[in-house]
Amino acid sequence: MAPEQSEQVIAAVGDALRDAELTIDELTEEVVARTGPWAGDLVMPAFQGMWPRWRQSMHEAGIRGLLCFGAGRGRKVTYTSPRRFLPGFAAEEPEAALRGVVRSYLRAYGPSTPQRFAHWLNAPATWASELFASLEAELERVEVEGVDAPQWLAPDASASAFAVPRPRDVAADVPRGVRLLPYFDVYAYRVGNQPPALLYPGRASERVLRGNFQVLLVDGEVAGLWHQRRSGRRIEVTVEPLAPLSRARRSALDDQVARVGEILEARPTLTIGEVTVGGHA
Repeated sequence: MAPEQSEQVIAAVGDALRDAELTIDELTEEVVARTGPWAGDLVMPAFQGMWPRWRQSMHEAGIRGLLCFGAGRGRKVTYTSPRRFLPGFAAEEPEAALRGVVRSYLRAYGPSTPQRFAHWLNAPATWASELFASLEAELERVEVEGVDAPQWLAPDASASAFAVPRPRDVAADVPRGVRLLPYFDVYAYRVGNQPPALLYPGRASERVLRGNFQVLLVDGEVAGLWHQRRSGRRIEVTVEPLAPLSRARRSALDDQVARVGEILEARPTLTIGEVTVGGHA
């Protein structure tokens, strides 16, 4: 889109969502009505189809504070204006807003570092380091086993299993068990648990980390990958462990595969072997 078209779309999104919660199809209708048919042209490649042109500027509308998720409508996602939830949103001081972002980030993903915060926010690392330094009195420094760099935690957040908090003692639950994470859960797990070396030990860093695979977790660590292929009422699950599984873990894996079949309403079969398809296949 041309810059002026993008600005029209962003303004239309803000106007449409000011007092409403709309599904993506409803929002498309509103944007097209406020801009023109060109905004609805299906020109944006997406998954197995095409999205309307206006969605190229959807992320910018969110960055400008005009769009956020609304309440779910059955199985459909809705979008609305953050000003409906935060009456003082537009007038909030930038410094206060930044403090809130850092605290919220550390509650969700801490302990973490300014560099990882910068990567998460797509912001300059130097700026993030200066921001964390300005908030040092409001944050809590912790040590993470196997990592030299200091980590930071929000004062009212819980530490992960890897954190050794100082000066206060934070209870940390050590993860146990076998899990099969699907694609989008993998994204959240990768972002929310850092550093990667602790989650992707040994061969996992080469076999799994660089691709978009569904992963096998054993006691919180990535220990393999998996893939499913559906055929009618059957679903074939292939799991590639990167180390031998004990009898107890193999039994737990059987339970996980049965759970996949239950969720997808299919009869599952399990094969232990190499996953030969690429990421997100």
